Amino acid sequence: MIPTWRLRAAFARRLSAMYGAEVPAYTTLLEVTGQVNDEAARRDPGAGRLGGTERVAVERHGAVRVGTPRELRQAAQVFAALGMHPVGFYDLRDATTSAVPVVSTAFRPVEPDELDRNPFRVFTSMLTTADRRFFDAALQARLEAFLDRRTLFPPELLTLAGRAEREHGLVPEQAERFLALAVAAFELSREPVDRAWYRELARVSAVAADIGGVTSTHLNHLTPRVLDIDALYRRMADRGITMIDEIQGPPRWDGPDVLLRQTSFRALDEPRTFREPDGSVTTGTLRVRFGEVEARGIALSRAGRARYDALVAETDRRLAGAAADGGATRQDVARPLWEAGFPHSEQRIAAGGLGYFTYAPAAARPRDGRRPPADLAGLLEHGWLTARPIVYEDFLPRSAAGIFTSNLSGQGTRDTARTGTHYDAHRLAEAIGRPVRDPFQLYAAQQDASLRQALDALGADDARRNLCPS
Repeated sequence: MIPTWRLRAAFARRLSAMYGAEVPAYTTLLEVTGQVNDEAARRDPGAGRLGGTERVAVERHGAVRVGTPRELRQAAQVFAALGMHPVGFYDLRDATTSAVPVVSTAFRPVEPDELDRNPFRVFTSMLTTADRRFFDAALQARLEAFLDRRTLFPPELLTLAGRAEREHGLVPEQAERFLALAVAAFELSREPVDRAWYRELARVSAVAADIGGVTSTHLNHLTPRVLDIDALYRRMADRGITMIDEIQGPPRWDGPDVLLRQTSFRALDEPRTFREPDGSVTTGTLRVRFGEVEARGIALSRAGRARYDALVAETDRRLAGAAADGGATRQDVARPLWEAGFPHSEQRIAAGGLGYFTYAPAAARPRDGRRPPADLAGLLEHGWLTARPIVYEDFLPRSAAGIFTSNLSGQGTRDTARTGTHYDAHRLAEAIGRPVRDPFQLYAAQQDASLRQALDALGADDARRNLCPS
């Protein structure tokens, strides 16, 4: 039996090889990422503190787009075979001024040991065809009819995926067939694109055209993890690769890395064949796929995320004023705000309840008969506990939308006078047919379990009653 995690690791490797063959610039991205990671590890002994350098070397996340709840449920079945569950709800429709009519979740492992074995993730977006800001009733009907006629995932693949989920793996022959079919499902189709239909959707949204203007899905991007994203950005540009205008997410600053920073090279003109209205087949290009790279930091608590969101909002406000006065980069504006408004050390983030950590008794803790303090700040400050940050495994809707729109050829159209269709995690879970996990709850459970164990080992009864009341 090939266990679930090995299926996941093999799928990630094969997907990477396929994408490198289809998008050669991705291979360049991997090469530069490896060089930057090696240099960062030699320069900083703590470079692997958030996950370890071996894990970082194989870490990837992919992105795919589907059109309907049926297609999303089938994608969920394929990913369930790989031990990947829907985590988080992301509404990209209002995360940018461009037309991006999708809601998303990320399929990933949820247990810490499974993430350590292979932390593969797939950010998966579904088209919101009923949203009247983008699609009128007539276009919605034609779009949904088109989507209902196509098959993204063949029945044999779904049957094998269901078996792999039930049996927590597959025998070698079945595993090989499953992996071949799964990778093929995300390859770029060579079938001619209906040019008129694609153009009609592209006038609404380039993302809508990429999802609903073709008869298959494909891997939209595949993202390695880098330890120094600023160095990678410069080095890719030095190689003549055109990067998007900025790095998405928190700024580079002197404090700990938190959440997620992302950038990409711009979508490339890729040759495609088109079916014209007269039935003839011609050649042309489309720009839909790009190469993204990410740097991950500490997972923030709800309080920490609120602090982050406030700093982003203030950056936006000041950036608008700076633009009116002649311009400044987001980094220029954001960095001093972060220096003034966010803790400069992991210990202060932990003590302030702004981030998630695992805790353990300190090897050199006090042994003079004193009782441990009853508060977390005191336990950390006086050397009773050590805190190790929990890596952020998820995504930021604004950053995801920023990456999407940075690679679009047009803004699309949006009727702001209309009200958008309501979506939330509950409705997305109904579409998937599986619960959508709350990432905050996953991080909190990991942190709380380690804290209880550490406080029990210390005999810190007062702290346990205070910090772990349940």
